[in-house]
Amino acid sequence: MKQIAIGTCIPGIKALEWTTPLTDAGFECIAVNFHMTLSGIRLEELAPKVNALLEGKDAYVSSVGFYCNPLQYPDHAETLKYVIDNAHLFHTDMVTTFAGALEGKPVEESIPVFKKVFSELTRYAADKGVKIALENCPMEGSWNSPTCNIAFNPRAWEMMFNEVDADNLGLEWEPAHQMIQLIDPIAQLRKWAPKILHLHGKDASVDRTAVSEYGVFGAVEFAPERMPGFGDCNWRDIFSILHEKGYEGDLCVEGYHDPVYRGDWEMTAQLHALRYLTWCRGGDFTPNPWDK
Repeated sequence: MKQIAIGTCIPGIKALEWTTPLTDAGFECIAVNFHMTLSGIRLEELAPKVNALLEGKDAYVSSVGFYCNPLQYPDHAETLKYVIDNAHLFHTDMVTTFAGALEGKPVEESIPVFKKVFSELTRYAADKGVKIALENCPMEGSWNSPTCNIAFNPRAWEMMFNEVDADNLGLEWEPAHQMIQLIDPIAQLRKWAPKILHLHGKDASVDRTAVSEYGVFGAVEFAPERMPGFGDCNWRDIFSILHEKGYEGDLCVEGYHDPVYRGDWEMTAQLHALRYLTWCRGGDFTPNPWDK
């Protein structure tokens, strides 16, 4: 059994500024992420600079993320191929993204397009030795009116993976994205762990009183996203289930969402999450002295 590394997500445009302070603080890996655009950054130029910052450290690049809508916009799919082409420059075989969506149309209508686009992308990635992990974020969409990602609900996962059955295609799972749908993340993890390729560490606090009084259609916020350690999720169970199911990847904290510990308190929250998750996983691996 391999210990699960704990890292943190870094915006690609901030990678050269934030990699050193975050890894010096103890994060064991980083996820370099871009949202909808690479902002003019050439990965061939960024990768060696990031690698130089990690030289001599145990920390590594866990994944390269390009969160986009490859079903709606062909140029997003082409950029995703570019990311797949260059992931190896960061010494990683993991690319993370959204499943995409036909914006505003029911999830079912996206499935044929998903099959076409991701059948090609998974074959392309497999030829490069790359895995594709689909994040489970709703992106403020719903089943009948998704925005840019249909991979937010297990019903969609069943449909997606039935159409594209590939070993190098799976989930980038995060409990908070399920909790805001009032889904039990622990029960879900027990079932879906075999399809999880990568994890984000973000929690949520579900206000059941707000749900009972105001419902779930936005009149009040009923499930604010939190840093691990400040939310409702049992991360000890998460680590135990992941180990039990044979997961040997890593978990990257996704910050910048906590409504309390944010802004000037972001680093405080990041380090709290790191210490808390390290404790939840059982600390650092220590060999049995009697096995020597």
